[in-house]
Amino acid sequence: MIAREVLAVRERLGFDHLELTCLPAAFHYRPDRIAPALDAAIEKARGEGYRHIFVGYADCGSGGAVDRVCEKHGVERIAGPHCFAFYQGLDAFEAIGEDDMQAFYMTDFLCRQFDAFFLKPLGLDRHPELIADFFGNYEKLVYLAQTDDPELEKVARNAAGLLSLSYERRFTGYGDLSTALAKAASTAPAA
Repeated sequence: MIAREVLAVRERLGFDHLELTCLPAAFHYRPDRIAPALDAAIEKARGEGYRHIFVGYADCGSGGAVDRVCEKHGVERIAGPHCFAFYQGLDAFEAIGEDDMQAFYMTDFLCRQFDAFFLKPLGLDRHPELIADFFGNYEKLVYLAQTDDPELEKVARNAAGLLSLSYERRFTGYGDLSTALAKAASTAPAA
C-alpha cells in the first residue's frame, strides 16, 4: 500500500541502491497473513545475499506479529501502528487521537483504489444499503494526502459524500516515511 510512496522518497533522496519488495496490499484485509509472508520474504532476501533489510510495514493490525518477525531477523520496521499514523507523523497522530476516533482515513493509495478496496469487496456497488452498516459509526472522512492531486482529492470528496461523512483534507506528504528511510539508509553497513 505504500510502494509508490517509497519509490517517490527513494527518488527524492537519491537512494538508487534501495530495492523494494512488496507483499499484496490485500493482506490488510487479513492482517494475520502479513507476518508469515514477511517472514518468508526476509528469509528469501537473506538467501539472496541481502544484509540490510528495512520493513516498510507498521503494525498494520497484526497484534505485534510484525514486530516478532522483525525481532527474529534482527531488522527494523517503520514505527507506528499503521500508515495513517506515520504519514501524519507519530507525534501529530497521537496529539489528534481523540478528535479522530471516529475518522475514516484515506491515503493517496486508497483514493486510487477506492473501488477495488472498498466498493467491490464490501459489495457496496451492488448493495449501497450496506454503507450504513460498514460506515455508520464514522463521523468524518480524513484524506491524508501525500501529493497535491486534484483527481485524488475528487475521489476522497466523492467517497465522503457516498459514505455520508463530513470531509477533511490534510496534506501530510510522506510524513515519517522519509525520515525512516533516510535513517535506515544511514545505519546500513557499508557494501
